[in-house]
Amino acid sequence: MEPISARSMISAAAAGTAAVSTSEGAPRVERRKRLSPAALAVTNLKVPPAYSPIVIAGFVRLADFLTIAAVGVALYFALVVRRDGFAWEYIAAILGTTLTAIITFQATDLYEVQLFRGTLKQMTRLISAWSFVFLLFIGASFFAKLGGEVSRLWLGSFYFVGLAALMVERLSVRALVRRWGCEGRLDRRTVIVGADANGTKLIEALKAEHADASDIHILGVFDDRNDNRSLPTCAGVPKLGKVDDIPEFARRTRVDLVLFALPISAETRILDMLKKLWVLPVDIRLSAHTNKLRFRPRAYSYVGKVPTLDVFEAPITDWDQVMKQVFDRVVGGLILLLAAPVMALVALAIKLDSPGPVLFRQKRFGFNNERIDVFKFRSMYHHQADPTASKVVTRNDPRVTRVGRFIRRTSLDELPQLFNVVFKGNLSLVGPRPHAVQGKLQSRLFDEAVDGYFARHRVKPGITGWAQINGWRGEIDNEEKIQKRVEFDLYYIENWSVLFDLYILAKTPWALLKGENAY
Repeated sequence: MEPISARSMISAAAAGTAAVSTSEGAPRVERRKRLSPAALAVTNLKVPPAYSPIVIAGFVRLADFLTIAAVGVALYFALVVRRDGFAWEYIAAILGTTLTAIITFQATDLYEVQLFRGTLKQMTRLISAWSFVFLLFIGASFFAKLGGEVSRLWLGSFYFVGLAALMVERLSVRALVRRWGCEGRLDRRTVIVGADANGTKLIEALKAEHADASDIHILGVFDDRNDNRSLPTCAGVPKLGKVDDIPEFARRTRVDLVLFALPISAETRILDMLKKLWVLPVDIRLSAHTNKLRFRPRAYSYVGKVPTLDVFEAPITDWDQVMKQVFDRVVGGLILLLAAPVMALVALAIKLDSPGPVLFRQKRFGFNNERIDVFKFRSMYHHQADPTASKVVTRNDPRVTRVGRFIRRTSLDELPQLFNVVFKGNLSLVGPRPHAVQGKLQSRLFDEAVDGYFARHRVKPGITGWAQINGWRGEIDNEEKIQKRVEFDLYYIENWSVLFDLYILAKTPWALLKGENAY
């Protein structure tokens, strides 16, 4: 019998709050909470964005492949072709050697980012793996009776020049990785939940496992209690506040991992805290280092050698993030070029229709609740502009110009947001629509109407989205409309793929033709 998944139970319990309309409950992430002096000291430090170890390792694989192939082909043309003429067999041998080398390097853990930091261990392992590849090539040539047909000068040169090129490349990678490590780009910035004996044991275990080459940077400890059961420090790491403070803390500084030190038996406390934290774009794990209940080994992921249970994962990370960024810049740039004539005509119509600037800038919620400036074509009279969206635009709103009604109904007013996608990078082509910071449903802010509202900010907002092509766009005048937007946005986040983005883009023009709820 398969074990019951702790992750599925917790996910269902937390995610179930997304469509519940309430004005109470979890603390609102957008409120500027007062953090402790210790927490403020951490958030005031300037932290650069992180680089994905998986992506770095992938680029090193590509660099190894290109280096080996380039050396092999260059030596072949320099030493063999001039004497014996061109033969495709050598090209096949070079390709085979290159692929074998990459597989061998992978098998010998030469693509671990922590290994990139060192010199002796990395070079020793590189020499051993490269030598094994050539011994394998020589053995295969012998048994295939091809030894006499392969140029020994080329083979020897390929070995020594290839090894030298790989060593130079790896030394360059080492310099880059060390620089990124000093800048904090490779650290997994972690907060621990549980300021008690369990938290102390967890921190000691993490420090012991990562004493030499640590990628875990523990920022501090948080707890849901303020009594004497909550320690002021755990293994030398200070307590920074209560669990309620983590969303605001994560908004002000980069947090990559939230690690619970609580035992699984404290499920009520854990679920209550997860309902507050699941909206964050971070990995959330339960430490299993002190649990007596053991699951199958493959049920665990590991932080060093500390077993953990995955509860929530940050969406669209590693290669998915690279693919989405490339998709946004390339496809967004093409759309911007195609839309340029239309944008010029719209700008001219706005200028002729009413006095004032053509473009309008508005504060919206971006990734992880950042405030971003979003560009739109001006659709209201300039003296009646509402940059904070404190009053919802309704049908026949007198503030909207004649041209404004048309461009709002057809969403042409959104076209300048392509500048946000292509040049500023704070919007995606597809994603949850960015709402105005002071957007309201009647007298309540959106997050007061729907718990889990800020979970839609775990990814970059987009110009169009899954909710929009399903009819949930335009005016929000009742709770169902904001609830449905959140539901569809969360579905998109959990099921993202490039093909899904392409499908939404293809469906967007048909959704715009309906012109529903857009005034």
